[in-house]
Amino acid sequence: MAKEKTEKMAGADKSACSDKHCPIHGAVKIRGRSFTAIVVSDKMAKTVVVSWSRRFYVPKFERFEIRRSRISAHNPECIAAKKGDVVKIVETRPLSKTKHFTVTEKVGAATKKQNVKFEAIEESDATEGKGKKHEIDHKAKSDDE
Repeated sequence: MAKEKTEKMAGADKSACSDKHCPIHGAVKIRGRSFTAIVVSDKMAKTVVVSWSRRFYVPKFERFEIRRSRISAHNPECIAAKKGDVVKIVETRPLSKTKHFTVTEKVGAATKKQNVKFEAIEESDATEGKGKKHEIDHKAKSDDE
């Protein structure tokens, strides 16, 4: 029954995909949790990194903060999600060391506002790493003097 459901979701025929880890055409069963997220990176072969934001309550300050979840997911040939796509991912058995989810369908493309937001987050992550290294180098130079 789950197989029929995933076939209906994707709307693809049996000959479209030869991937054995595809939940629609392959032998992998889906189970557990499912999320809707934005594809942040598609640089790896048959793998995408998806990300979504969630609100976390901090009792000490009685406020919410935004936290981000990033997960590696299998990207079947028949779906072929690209960076910026909004996709639905579903939990499967472990496919590798870091992959426990697979992409089941493309929901649509991310809005321009979401793309700008994720680019800003990625840029800040990249500059934070450089800034810390620069501070360490600066401390080492001042200790030498």
